[in-house]
Amino acid sequence: MARIAGITIPQEKRIDVALTYIYGIGNSLSEKILKNTNIKRNKKAKELTTDEINTLKNLIEKKHKVEGDLRRDNMINIKRLKEINCYKGSRHAKNLPVHGQRTKTNSRTVRGNIRRTAGSGRRPSAEKT
Repeated sequence: MARIAGITIPQEKRIDVALTYIYGIGNSLSEKILKNTNIKRNKKAKELTTDEINTLKNLIEKKHKVEGDLRRDNMINIKRLKEINCYKGSRHAKNLPVHGQRTKTNSRTVRGNIRRTAGSGRRPSAEKT
């Protein structure tokens, strides 16, 4: 089992997909990392040698901000926005969409799936006579 940046990457996946399980690494960044380390992208994660795993670890730790450091930086940025009372910070504090989306109909996931319409959650009325 290969652990990179504190994450156990899945063994049965191709290495370009397995690297995306690390927070902060997406498809394009995983391809760049593999190109820099000269590892073929269609190789499975369980087929990697220890040398290849070590080069991946070293490259990711030295050049890229991932997992805990990246999460911490995001939280610090959001906290700063809340402290200076800017619009984006107030939207974060109220758990509303930040980037200008509409809130009349959509944004249920951000608001916590709240239904505030008149007919939602009501029991069906009795049968007509």
